[in-house]
Amino acid sequence: MKDGVNGVALAVFIFFFLAVTVMGFLASKWRRAGTAEEMANLDEWGLGGRSFGTWVTWFLLGGDLYTAYTFVAVPAAIYAGGAAGFFAVPYTILCYPLVFTFLPRLWSVSHKHGYVTSSDFVRGRFGSKGLSLALALTGILATMPYIALQLVGIQAVLDVLGVGGGSNWFMKDLPLLIAFGVLAAYTYSSGLRAPALIAFVKDALIYIVIIVAIIYIPIKLGGFDHIFTKAGEAFAVKNPETGKPRGALVSGPDAQWSYATLALGSAMALFLYPHSVTAVLSGKGRNVIRRNTTILPLYSLMLGLLAMLGFMAIAAGIKVKNGQLAIPQLFEDMFPDWFTGVAFAAIGIGALVPAAIMSIAAANLFTRNIYKDFIRPDASPAHEAKVSKLASLLVKVGALVFVLTMDKTVAINFQLLGGIWILQTVPALVGGLFTRWFHHWALLAGWAAGMVYGTWKAYDTPSATQEHFGNTNLIPLIGEKGYIGLTAFVLNVIVVIVLTVVLKAFGAPEGVDETTAADYTADAGDPGVERELPPATAGVPGGH
Repeated sequence: MKDGVNGVALAVFIFFFLAVTVMGFLASKWRRAGTAEEMANLDEWGLGGRSFGTWVTWFLLGGDLYTAYTFVAVPAAIYAGGAAGFFAVPYTILCYPLVFTFLPRLWSVSHKHGYVTSSDFVRGRFGSKGLSLALALTGILATMPYIALQLVGIQAVLDVLGVGGGSNWFMKDLPLLIAFGVLAAYTYSSGLRAPALIAFVKDALIYIVIIVAIIYIPIKLGGFDHIFTKAGEAFAVKNPETGKPRGALVSGPDAQWSYATLALGSAMALFLYPHSVTAVLSGKGRNVIRRNTTILPLYSLMLGLLAMLGFMAIAAGIKVKNGQLAIPQLFEDMFPDWFTGVAFAAIGIGALVPAAIMSIAAANLFTRNIYKDFIRPDASPAHEAKVSKLASLLVKVGALVFVLTMDKTVAINFQLLGGIWILQTVPALVGGLFTRWFHHWALLAGWAAGMVYGTWKAYDTPSATQEHFGNTNLIPLIGEKGYIGLTAFVLNVIVVIVLTVVLKAFGAPEGVDETTAADYTADAGDPGVERELPPATAGVPGGH
């Protein structure tokens, strides 16, 4: 580790940060379709006017899903435990065939009825504000620690740069405060257009850094044969406390169920996060979404190469107490100072883009499915936009407080829980896109059962580094270790099916479905499918 502040790297980092800041503020005029007054609604501020084409949506989704935490955490998992960390690669491949079946349907029905959030759709489909509220709260809870972890990524870069040191807490965290103060300002001003525009820079930098790293670093280290040899030797060393090896280059037979269920469960959950749905609904056509599911796997190729950096960090002799610092430290040790700045800028901007989208998505959920449904039903579109802007600021402040005042493992624990929680929205959201058979009370009970079971089992399960919040536990009846989220999902589905049969047998009242079969295949250019947006109640369906 280099002593003091790396001045050259810091200068390059600041240059890119200032460039994207300017872009963030200029984005308010990018692709704008009307006056400031006409822009004052959630369609414009929170969804970019639903105007993004294939490539803008591709960069936006890539910037949304492949975050700074991904950049830092995936190779850090390889660095810490070996092959088990590669589960992130197959799950990002598995998810695209899955989402190809339902995302275009979600876009179509949302376009037709002016839905801004997934909870809007659930309310309109099942006529239940209670079920909509449950999904909205789940989305907000799962998103908050995710935003906090973007801050963790920036902190890792700043730590290695040597910025923000000292005993005074304010001076130590001042760079982080400045970064997210600027993020809050341009997000408030430009809405979803800001991260959409900045995503071009972010993704270009990440691809450049990874391509250079996967060629340049192995050359400096003596080739991949040497890298894998060193990694294999390091993983074979047994921990004196547990008597078990650190990890493995290849997952053994005893880890196959854990690996497979974690990959499958994560693939099912990825596009149900509020920020994923927000990016999807910003597309201007149904085919924009379909095309994106075919070209987004290019990011999976990038992710596979990125994961290899974990092995390189071991071969390079990187020693850090916090595994999240392994890759930033590898970059500083291996690259010339100027390119270290480029790499750190890629990570830093890789935090700003998803953090902006996540805060917008959480704010939209609060505004549409809590504030408008339960506090002020007569809120105008302009008032909705104002509330969502303020809520996005509060979400960012909450995430900042999370990181500055709490142990980082708290955010990581809750982010792991977030995957388990989001998976419990599948029956209502994905199921609702294909069938109206489920009863909304059964869906609510199944959601509650999955949430309680998943949270309890995660808390009760030790992880590799602490007593609670592991990801895998014994699957009932099978006896194999598997992903807790998937087990909770199966319980959820069983409860939903059984209770639906019982409730229908007793003739329990069902909510009104405001959608029709044709809504799920509608496209923007189809005659007679213009979005239903009355002036005073735009996009407020399902008030049953």
